[in-house]
Amino acid sequence: MNAGNSRSRGAVSRGRAAKPAGSGIASGDLGARLRLARERNGMSLRELARRVDVSPSLVSQIELGRVKPSVGTLYSMSNELGLLLDELFRDAPPKPEAERARPARAPGSPVQRRNRRKSLKLADGVRWERLTAAPDDKVEFLYVVYESGAASCDENSMVRHGGKEYAYMIKGRLGVKIGFEEFELGPGDSISFDAQSPHRLWTIGREPAVAIWVVINRHSDNRRRAAG
Repeated sequence: MNAGNSRSRGAVSRGRAAKPAGSGIASGDLGARLRLARERNGMSLRELARRVDVSPSLVSQIELGRVKPSVGTLYSMSNELGLLLDELFRDAPPKPEAERARPARAPGSPVQRRNRRKSLKLADGVRWERLTAAPDDKVEFLYVVYESGAASCDENSMVRHGGKEYAYMIKGRLGVKIGFEEFELGPGDSISFDAQSPHRLWTIGREPAVAIWVVINRHSDNRRRAAG
C-alpha cells in the first residue's frame, strides 16, 4: 500500500461527478471529505497541490468526485491534511438478504464481520477494506485488492511515507519495487519494509492480486520531523 509524501502525479480514473461538498456528505464521498479536511486546515487548493506535487486541477477534480486518486496521491493528501485513513472510508454497501441475516457487530465488539467492512475504491481498480472493528490511529489493517493492470502510482514514480508496511499474499501476483530492488509475490509470500523507502506496487498477470496489508505508525515520518 504505497503511500504519502509522494512526488508522483499518480494515476487517476474517471468516475461520476459528486455532489458539492457540504455539511451533509454521503458516506462514499471521498472527495468531499478531503475538501472539508483541507478547509479545516485553512489550506488553499493550490497550496495542497504544491505540497503533494500535483496540479491544482487534479486536486479540484478529486475533491469534486470526478476522478479517483491513486494510492500514492491519496496517501500524500491524507498525510498533508493529518487524516487517518478511517476518516476516508465509506460504509459497506448493502448485502444480499442471506448475508444481512448474519449478526452485525455489536457496539464495542472486537469482531469485524466481512459483510460490514468499510471500503475505499481508488484509481485503476485498487480497493481497500478496513479489517479493524474500530478506528485505530496507529495501525492500518486492510484487505487489499489490485485488479489486473492496477498500480499504486505511475511506473516512473515512487512514493514514501512514515511507518512500516507488512503484507501477506492470498492470491494472484504482485510486483513490489523498494528502492532499486524489485520483487514478485505470489500466494503465501509475505513482505515487510520501511515505508520511508521509495516504493511502488503493481499487479502481475491477468488475475487480481489480493493481500492482507498492515501499515504501522504511518504518521511517524522521520523526514518531516527532520525538516521541522
